[in-house]
Amino acid sequence: MRFSKLTSRIAGRGAAAWDVHARALAAQAKGEDVVVMSLGETDFTTPDAVIDEAVRAMRAGDTLYTPIRGQARLRRAVANWARTNHGIAVKEDGVAITAGCQNAVFIAAQLLLEKGDEVLVLEPMYVTYEASLRATGAILKPVACPASQRFHPDMAAMRAAIGPRTRAIFLATPVNPSGAVLTREELGEIAEIAQKHDLWVVSDEVYAELVYEGSHLSIASLKGMAERTVTLGSLSKSHAMTGWRAGWAMGPDSFIAHMFNLMLCMTYGQPGFVQQGAALALEREMEFPAKLREALRRRRDKLFAILSPVPNLTCWLPEAGMFLLLGVENSGLTSQEFNRRLFEEEGVATVDGGAFGASTAGTLRLSFAVSDDQLEKGGERIRHFAESLLSGEGVSCPHLASN
Repeated sequence: MRFSKLTSRIAGRGAAAWDVHARALAAQAKGEDVVVMSLGETDFTTPDAVIDEAVRAMRAGDTLYTPIRGQARLRRAVANWARTNHGIAVKEDGVAITAGCQNAVFIAAQLLLEKGDEVLVLEPMYVTYEASLRATGAILKPVACPASQRFHPDMAAMRAAIGPRTRAIFLATPVNPSGAVLTREELGEIAEIAQKHDLWVVSDEVYAELVYEGSHLSIASLKGMAERTVTLGSLSKSHAMTGWRAGWAMGPDSFIAHMFNLMLCMTYGQPGFVQQGAALALEREMEFPAKLREALRRRRDKLFAILSPVPNLTCWLPEAGMFLLLGVENSGLTSQEFNRRLFEEEGVATVDGGAFGASTAGTLRLSFAVSDDQLEKGGERIRHFAESLLSGEGVSCPHLASN
């Protein structure tokens, strides 16, 4: 039977990036001694007050259809939060609630791009961007954010990539996987480019509350950018709510109106009780995000301290987020080989950095969001494996029952 051309457009490096992760979860389910450092999810649980609010709403009957663009309470809470914390001049009508930030990325691509359009994407990029953008038939033009610039954008390369078919710029700040936080100067240059060439900007800011060095700035808050910027976010990272799928898009009223039409035939609204819990998370001044951020900062520093002295590895201290990029080009192995053997010989699952683009080829993405004991165990196993490559010794594997 024949499949549509869409099936090939949504396949790619991103789809294969999770192979080791899937093997690790299967091994973990069998009780094997593995350390899973391949997922952007913490060992924290959603704040009790948020859970209680969702349960209250469910018991009160908020289990039926909801408005397609989201309940007024949550849209208002998102708008208030964005104005107060990030200086984005948005009102309730400029917000739509989505099934996590990933759903918002796909929707934005569908509404802004079509076959033959070119879209600039800061790279490294999250693994699903490629499929989400190519699904429209658009052509991706990666803009390098090289290790030599600590994964910040090459602005000259961005200007050179602009062409007559360029329609949009997709970026993330802070960046997954590098943890880079775009500076005011960099965002200002991107804003200048977007206005000069009449481009849309889609800004994924899901890690905005997890900044350790510097500070987060939303490009939509810059002069002349509100009318051409779509800002995406969610509570997945800041409030340990990955499974709630509580995300949003903010943008011009015309964009939100078109979102309604697509969401009508895609999700038909989000669960009301989820939205009630999410609204409370934004309305109430909570200590949780700050506690989570400080725990992650401490774990970041611990993992960096374990791995940075290893002579055949390269570490970059991330400015934000929950991932550390580990350069393995001096190990004698490719990143794919290092990733596979690290799991098979030491029982540690990571993600090959090449899945995020050429700028992170030769690296692994390590999550430091795991518990302290798992972090230390994983870090020591990675160190042991890398040092064994230096000495030429084989690595035994007592952690996995079989390969």
